[in-house]
Amino acid sequence: MSNRFTQYILGAMVLGIIMGSAIYNFLPDTRAEWASAINLIAMMFLRLIKMIIAPLVFATLVGGIAHMGSGAKLGRIFAKTMGWFISASFVSLMLGLIMVNLLQPGANFPGTLPAAGQSTGLPVSAFSIEKFLTHLIPTSIADAMAQNEILQIVIFAVFFSVAMGALPERSKPILALIDDISHIMLKVTSYVMLFAPLAVWAAITATVAKNGLLVLWKLVVFMGGFYLSLFLLWGILVIVGFIVIGPRYSHLLRLIREPLMIAFSTASSEAAYPKTLEGLNRFGASSRISSFVLPLGYSFNLDGTMMYCTFASIFIAQSYHIDMPLGTQLALLATLMITSKGVAGVPRASLVVIASTLAQFNIPEAGLLMIMGIDTFLDMGRSATNVIGNTLATSVVAKWEGELGPEHAMGASDVVPGDMVPGEVPAMAGH
Repeated sequence: MSNRFTQYILGAMVLGIIMGSAIYNFLPDTRAEWASAINLIAMMFLRLIKMIIAPLVFATLVGGIAHMGSGAKLGRIFAKTMGWFISASFVSLMLGLIMVNLLQPGANFPGTLPAAGQSTGLPVSAFSIEKFLTHLIPTSIADAMAQNEILQIVIFAVFFSVAMGALPERSKPILALIDDISHIMLKVTSYVMLFAPLAVWAAITATVAKNGLLVLWKLVVFMGGFYLSLFLLWGILVIVGFIVIGPRYSHLLRLIREPLMIAFSTASSEAAYPKTLEGLNRFGASSRISSFVLPLGYSFNLDGTMMYCTFASIFIAQSYHIDMPLGTQLALLATLMITSKGVAGVPRASLVVIASTLAQFNIPEAGLLMIMGIDTFLDMGRSATNVIGNTLATSVVAKWEGELGPEHAMGASDVVPGDMVPGEVPAMAGH
């Protein structure tokens, strides 16, 4: 079934490119209407994903933390996870900086540059360190779930799990209920993912029908350089995976084919979350680890997005012939290391982060107008890279904690929170 599902997604992508190109070339007067109508299918799938994300994250995370056994273990896992995230972010940002200086995609830019004072319309004011810090804490868990604020859900789930550990006897029926909810949500997930090939076809068709493939040629040097840099980042991640995990890391790459293609075709890392979680558990990563590290990664470990921030920022500076010495570029990298962690809940997050950073270095924000037209195509690569980075981070932390077991065949509906036997109620954390 897994191989057939992969083939369905690949077929949907190819069919989407063909049909999208046909609509763009042969129905020029109505292609916008066609793209909008077809995109409804992809939007419905993404809404289905959003429907299950909050309860899935909460139930699996609470179950996983509750089964960890002690607060000290949770703190140790958190420290290792954040250490990995910070290191990976630095490598991604630095690689983007090195590649954009080597390739010089903005030098001798052939197109017409937007006026330096032109507005992009991006909500730059939506980001600040103060807003990010206050955004971490939910004012209401119901509101956080309604808005799919994964980071806020993680914060509440940690408090909730620790409180359960402090009241082990009273918490046993609650934990059993949460485990049951996890099983049910994973079964619901398996139903939702049946629509993935149709959604992939719709997303690709709508994107190509609206923009056409020729739009890519306008910025072929920039886009080619960015994807070359992404492939190098993939190579680094894969090499690190083999070094830390060993030869079996190739099995993980095989298991995440589907979430990779879903993330790429829909330009959404979130759409790939359920399949990514399933792949990690099939690989043998303890669901105690994967249900904790993976949600955190969606806010703190977006490797593809990190690299794009430095690559796009320096590209815009090159296009406007703005001289940036090495010291200034390193200051830009340090700024992006901080600002990129505060994008939770901000639409078009990477563009907003770049826009807010450009202003601090006197680089025209209007330069983003050059690449906003192809941002969807760039987001495809960023999203797929984020999936690879987060699966690697999760499996490495599991390896370090001694909770990377043998690979086993299982479906999404078979993943048991906390790696428990169904129906078993363990001793609570702190008991």
